[in-house]
Amino acid sequence: MKFKLTLIIFLFFVVKFYAFTPKDSIDIQIDSISKWTNTNNIQLLFTQNSFVNWSAGGNNSMAGILKTKFTKNFKSEHITWFNEIKANYGLNKEDKRELRKTEDLFEINSTFGYKKVVESNWYYSAKFNFRTQFSNGYKYPNTDKPISKLFAPGYMFLGIGSEYSSKNHTLKIYLSPVTNKTTFVLNQTLANEGAFGVKPAIYDENNNLITRAKKTKMEFGTLITSEWNTLVMENIKMANRLSLYSDYLHNYGNVDVNWELNFDLKINKYISANVGTHLLFDDDVKHKEDINNDGVLDILGPKIQLKQLLGIGFSYLF
Repeated sequence: MKFKLTLIIFLFFVVKFYAFTPKDSIDIQIDSISKWTNTNNIQLLFTQNSFVNWSAGGNNSMAGILKTKFTKNFKSEHITWFNEIKANYGLNKEDKRELRKTEDLFEINSTFGYKKVVESNWYYSAKFNFRTQFSNGYKYPNTDKPISKLFAPGYMFLGIGSEYSSKNHTLKIYLSPVTNKTTFVLNQTLANEGAFGVKPAIYDENNNLITRAKKTKMEFGTLITSEWNTLVMENIKMANRLSLYSDYLHNYGNVDVNWELNFDLKINKYISANVGTHLLFDDDVKHKEDINNDGVLDILGPKIQLKQLLGIGFSYLF
């Protein structure tokens, strides 16, 4: 129902856009190469530890992360259209321990903006975001039961609002009072547990399944995002992204937070270093822990999730 309402409002925005905008101002000129810009970046980052007769102890380890980002942007006097695809995957191997996943992300972003006044920094905007992962996630060292899978979870945001963009587009602030958030948990086992906020399965007193869980959850609320990209000093770039979302119909004011802060340090044309942090908080994502040491993960309350990265490796920009 909430998705249909979002779609209706979105279509109304589109109709209003074309009905009340002079036709000569909507001059996209898709065939104009000068108005399209492409930026593609591939990074392969490494960390490694090796010990020989080290009195303090330690395990030999090696880790690697492949990070890719492809962008294609359009800009004219009245219109901007930003498109981005990100894919990251990382693995870690230590002595006497199984191969473990350290990074796993697939994300698509697209933002379309229109402004009537050329001198203005504010756009009428529509934003789309989708993210998921590639492979199973585990609560290590337990690798018998995945706690996440491909499209379990998957998140999709679709909404309309207004975006402020600085003249050089290094700072963007997006405000949307009309955003639909859909959570996908397409693995039935995880969905039955109520993972990632979907409605769980119903069982009788003998633990027999009565009703299977729903694999999707629809929300409708407010989305605020900001993006700040700047050159801190020569050869050091900072990218700061923050996303805040609150559902109107379920505990409005309880905010989901997604905050990424990354510094790219360029050493030369092909060698770079990366330092970054990623903070997440979602009230629907419950922390899992084997508190009884019986091999069964107990579902606890939500917790702040924090990830930190420091790596050096090869970078190719094209």
